[in-house]
Amino acid sequence: MLDDFFVRALLAGLGIALVAGPLGCFVVWRRMAYFGDTMAHSALLGIALSLALEWSLLFSVFLISALISMVLVLLQRRGGLSTDSLLGILSHSTLAIGLVSLAFMPWVRVDLLGYLFGDILAVTKSDLAVIWGGAVLVGVSLTLLWRPLLAGTVNAEIAAAEGQRPERARIAFMLVMAFVIAIAMKIVGILLITALLIIPAATARRFATSPEVMALLAGLIGAAASTGGLYLSLATNTPSGPSIVVAALALFLAALLPLPDLVGRLSSSRIREDTP
Repeated sequence: MLDDFFVRALLAGLGIALVAGPLGCFVVWRRMAYFGDTMAHSALLGIALSLALEWSLLFSVFLISALISMVLVLLQRRGGLSTDSLLGILSHSTLAIGLVSLAFMPWVRVDLLGYLFGDILAVTKSDLAVIWGGAVLVGVSLTLLWRPLLAGTVNAEIAAAEGQRPERARIAFMLVMAFVIAIAMKIVGILLITALLIIPAATARRFATSPEVMALLAGLIGAAASTGGLYLSLATNTPSGPSIVVAALALFLAALLPLPDLVGRLSSSRIREDTP
C-alpha cells in the first residue's frame, strides 16, 4: 500500500494537517500570521546551511527557525521597533540571505521551486515516519502547553499571576512551530506553509463553540483540504502544494456563505413555484 506514491502523499498531508490546524488556532488567536511567514522564509536559510555543511535538512531548518525565533524575542525585549517592523526585517532578510548563500554554491543543484512550493508526491516511507513521528511529538507538546498558551492568549498578566508562565509557553510554542515548518516544508513548500496553518483555523473559527472545538475542527478541515487538494492535483495536473492551499481557500469561502439563509430562500422559491 505504501508503495503507491499517491497513498504516501495522502498520509503525509493528513499527518501535517492534523497538527497544523490546532497550531494555527494559536497563530490566529495571537495574530501571529506575519510571524509564521517569517519562520517559513527563514527555512530557505536552513536549506542553504544544510547543503553547505551536509547536515540533515530537517535539523538545519529547525535550527535556523528556532534561532530566528530567539532573535525576535531578544529584539522585542530591547524595544525601539514594533513587532511588525522586526518581523518584516527578519522575514525578508533571511529569505534574501538564503538565496544569496545558495548562489555562492554553484556546485550544488537546487530545485528552488520544490522548496518554495513543495513536492508532496515525492514523499518517501522514511519521510512518512518523520512526519507522523513529528506529528505525535507536536500533538503531545500542544497538549502539555494548551492551558498556559490559552491563558496567555486571553491575558498574559493574569496568566502570569496564576503561575502559568506565559512567556515560557510562548517560547515553547515558537519552537514547536519551527519544528512543524521543518517537517511541512516538503509538502507545501516555504511560501505556502503559513496558508496551511492559518486558513483551516480561520475556517474553523466560524463554527467553533470553544477553543478545543476550534482546534479539532481546524485539524479536520486541514485534513479535508489536503485530501481534496491532492485529488484536484491528480485530476487537473496542477502542482500539489498550491492545489492543497486552493482547496483550503475553497473551504474557507464556502464557510462564509450564509448557508441557512440560502436553503431557506431555495425552499421558499420552490414552494412558490409549486403553488398554483
